[in-house]
Amino acid sequence: MEPKHKLKRAHIIAIGGAVMHNLAIILKSKGYIVSGSDDEIFEPSRSKLFKYGLLPDQAGWRPDLITSEIDFIILGMHARKDNPELVKALKLGIQIYSYPEYIYEMTKSKKRIVISGSHGKTTITAMIMHTLKYNNYEFDYLLGAKIEGLDGMVGLSDNSSLAVIEGDEYFSSPLDPTPKFHHYKPHIALISGIAWDHINVYPQYETYIEQFNKLIQKIEDKGLLIYYENDDQLRNIAEDFKNDIKSISYSAHPYKNENGITSLLYRDKKIPLKIFGEHNMQNLNGARLVCNQLGIKDPRFYEAIRTFQGASKRLQLIESNDYTSIYIDFAHSPSKLEATVKAVKSQFPGRELVACMELHTFSSLNKQFLLNYKGTMDLADIAIVYYNPETLIHKRLDMISEKEVTDAFGLKRLKVFTDPGRLTKELTSIDWKNKNLLLMSSGDFSGIDINNLAKKFVNYQ
Repeated sequence: MEPKHKLKRAHIIAIGGAVMHNLAIILKSKGYIVSGSDDEIFEPSRSKLFKYGLLPDQAGWRPDLITSEIDFIILGMHARKDNPELVKALKLGIQIYSYPEYIYEMTKSKKRIVISGSHGKTTITAMIMHTLKYNNYEFDYLLGAKIEGLDGMVGLSDNSSLAVIEGDEYFSSPLDPTPKFHHYKPHIALISGIAWDHINVYPQYETYIEQFNKLIQKIEDKGLLIYYENDDQLRNIAEDFKNDIKSISYSAHPYKNENGITSLLYRDKKIPLKIFGEHNMQNLNGARLVCNQLGIKDPRFYEAIRTFQGASKRLQLIESNDYTSIYIDFAHSPSKLEATVKAVKSQFPGRELVACMELHTFSSLNKQFLLNYKGTMDLADIAIVYYNPETLIHKRLDMISEKEVTDAFGLKRLKVFTDPGRLTKELTSIDWKNKNLLLMSSGDFSGIDINNLAKKFVNYQ
């Protein structure tokens, strides 16, 4: 079979996806003839595809674009099994890849570092990439968020010998229920922790755990597993595994908070950081161990990491003044929510914390899974939960009441909103002096203009 990198005509089904549109741009830059389609394309994908001449001339699926001249197709998760383009491609016998399969094809001759776990994987991957870039390493990458200094979330180079990949446990494509991270076959795998998520895919906790066990089994011979040692479930998997791979465990890096600044403690030095939170000190230490394996010694790692500002929407500061800081975070699962609330409250002990999260994912809106949120917002001085009933209808889930949400969180003072206008009014009514706002969601709070609100809150004095 002809090597995949020599194929010249590619079609991308669901080209508007965050990863998919970046893949399209990369393939075109490598000389491929690229076509694609999608039923809806939002910003920033739309503008980027237009810039590179890849924006489909009409919305919708175009089976007429699928011909025997196409060498391969990359299939996005947004498509369904009965997608007319996919049906025709299967009939014609065209090679079809999920995007993780294609990432592996493009990096199989390289040293692959795969970062996984139920939380922290985007930040750890971004920390490693930031450090490699700071130290002038060339590398391929796949990341679930934007970071400063990189144009997109995917990078593939003919000259690099390394690939740093954020690997998640969600399905690879409508045709392939394999978790994405099983395709990457890492030489170095880091697992940050295991906390049950994606119950629409893994309705049983044991099945979810098994995916990480299988990931360890897929580490290349004489490879390395790096794992967070204070996760009991993860430690049991790592310690019981017998193979020729090696393992290293880690915990949070020693640190100290002073006057709102977090500093690493290293020998007799304090190294000030632009990030904070116990969970980020765990993430940082995992990233350090990976970088050590790639030849970056601690002094060079610390020099780089002190300039790391975080990944997009991962405890990202969006506005601030002398009295108020407003953060947005991707936190949506119970473990992420609890860690992020704790981080902001601990960093600013002299300020009240207003924590506002949106129930948006399939798991978070499930009545049974909702019970896992008990106690996660207890540290917030004002705790708010928002959800849109239309999202429940769209996901075909049983309706939940505001009382059921309050009972699940176990917090009587919790304020629950189902209308974006009422939520906006509530936030606007707060006196923000000596208060911080933490907004947490994998959605967009039903289109509320968060950036505009944040500006108003910090400019009120």
